[in-house]
Amino acid sequence: MKKNHLLFTLAIALFTFTIAGCKKFLDVVPPNIGTLEYAFRNRDEAEKYLFTCYSTLQQGSGMLSDPWFASGGDLVLPQEYLGSIGYSAPGLQLVKGNVQNKDNPVLNYWDGGNSATASYFDAIRRCNTFLENVDKPFDLTVSEKERWVAEVKFLKAYYHFFLAKLYGPIPIVRNNLPVTAPTEATRSKREPVDSVLNYAVQLLDEATPNLPVQISNLDQELGRITQVIAKSVKAQVLVARASPLFNGNPDYANFKNKDGSPLFSAAVNNSLWAEAAQACKEAIDLAESIGLGLYTFIIPSNVTLSLTDSLKKEMSFRGAVTEEWDKNKELVWALNGIFPHQERMHAKLVANSVNNRGMNTIVSPFGVTDLFYTNNGVPITEDRTWDYANRFDLQSGDAAHQYYLQQNYQTIKNNFNREVRYYASFGFDGGKWAGNAILSNTSSSILSVQGKGVGSRSGAGSKEAGNVFGIWPKKLCHWRTIFPAVGTGITIFNYHLPLIRMADLYLLYAECLNEANGPSQEVYSYLDRIRARTGLKGVVESWANYSNNPGKPLNKDGLRQIIHRERRIELCMEGQAGWDLRRWKEYIEAAATPIQGWSVDQSESNRYYQLITFYVPSISIKDYLWPVSMQEMLVNQNLVQTPYW
Repeated sequence: MKKNHLLFTLAIALFTFTIAGCKKFLDVVPPNIGTLEYAFRNRDEAEKYLFTCYSTLQQGSGMLSDPWFASGGDLVLPQEYLGSIGYSAPGLQLVKGNVQNKDNPVLNYWDGGNSATASYFDAIRRCNTFLENVDKPFDLTVSEKERWVAEVKFLKAYYHFFLAKLYGPIPIVRNNLPVTAPTEATRSKREPVDSVLNYAVQLLDEATPNLPVQISNLDQELGRITQVIAKSVKAQVLVARASPLFNGNPDYANFKNKDGSPLFSAAVNNSLWAEAAQACKEAIDLAESIGLGLYTFIIPSNVTLSLTDSLKKEMSFRGAVTEEWDKNKELVWALNGIFPHQERMHAKLVANSVNNRGMNTIVSPFGVTDLFYTNNGVPITEDRTWDYANRFDLQSGDAAHQYYLQQNYQTIKNNFNREVRYYASFGFDGGKWAGNAILSNTSSSILSVQGKGVGSRSGAGSKEAGNVFGIWPKKLCHWRTIFPAVGTGITIFNYHLPLIRMADLYLLYAECLNEANGPSQEVYSYLDRIRARTGLKGVVESWANYSNNPGKPLNKDGLRQIIHRERRIELCMEGQAGWDLRRWKEYIEAAATPIQGWSVDQSESNRYYQLITFYVPSISIKDYLWPVSMQEMLVNQNLVQTPYW
């Protein structure tokens, strides 16, 4: 992150730190009116309060407290690490199933607690306090006031949307109640999920005109909300409203308030997809009008080489996630916080590498790698030319794969003839890793993973300092992050993990168009431009030439499967799968895949390449929406519990 926009970031950090001490004051209209008047006595104090409204959002820049990272299954923190490496991450255990509970909910964003960064209802009340008092500063200009109000309305919309994704129907907090309100008035009811999402859209529509289209003052304002961000989040809200989880879901037909009022629509409304498609297109058009699009790798000014086609494709895919904020044309929205977990994901690539506790411990399970295509752009189970039956046979790296596999090093056929995104996303035994700040057109100069046995340079070493699955989340590690030999400090090249990038919007738009009207050239064009970045042909051509189901992209159901898989591949490890699988109602099916890894303590190839099942997730229908804590249910007797809990 550049030093020149530390002002906004430091202000956010300050209020994130102090917010716990102010929690009671910020939750309701305080009885001490003088204190409140002080908070809005002039522009500077009001701006500080604006940052408190941002602070809850900014605390979510990590991964361990993100519900969608936690439950997507792309990343796993094996159970034995909890507590033993100096931090606890119960959220990353949610993928196991039977972890969430109503007595002390994991990642409890309703009340705040159990690894949740805060109560999002508290955050909404802070937003309301700001909106109710922003007229008071005498020296706040009209344009500043309009922009700040728009930013806070966006935040209020986003906090409602976030809670709806977790809990479905929630109480809408339109205004703060006075402290003199009767007790019964404070016991709010859930409102229908459509009402919650429509309210978020209303706030976003109100906010958008008074937001800047893009940040012009990069020195001080990176991280603040723009029109492009607001329109993109509106698209996400409308996609959620149209998706099977919320759109006439029969599983929640009996989800009603105590007065019998339904909280879910009874019938599917397919026209919602057209509305969502329009919102996606508006976001895309505005983003492209200011120069956003798919990222292409930028060679640093101090590196004098022309990349080979293989490396350029890989680095373009990795850079769409890890490139610096102001150089990434694909980045629509990210938080100010730095992504903090590279040291827990990065493979050891040199002999006698640093081997501290907690390093290399966040892993990808083997089943996720099977989602990725062959180099012909179709699933490995569909490609007529790919030897699926013998994919675990041993084979040595060859010249054709020299930038992806170490030559003459024994691995398995499963790692050959895969798409570029496979090699860019995962580190594995025998796989090349453009990293440790080494980027070269000479394939022998590029480092590689050697993971067989505890004595190998990338081996697990111990359960507290190593990857016990043998599969590394390479995608989330910047190529200039350096894990050196013992005696030299680790260098982390920081980046901001995207919340939204252009590929995400393109895929959402393609999905909406297909759901609204079925396959079309426009749907194919948005899918194909993403595939083309890493060298894949278009979906129609690829399936026609290589798939044993050549007509799959030509019908709505088949194209839906392709679009869903494209999202899981393109956005793998970016905290999207946990939500996508839920809104599609595919979570239970996807979670049935065993969580497996290689036999990493074995040194011989034929022994190493034996899959070990760590566990089979136990996910059921109740895991689609989370429970409200029993404590909250006791305090607010007007609430109804989430079904199946």
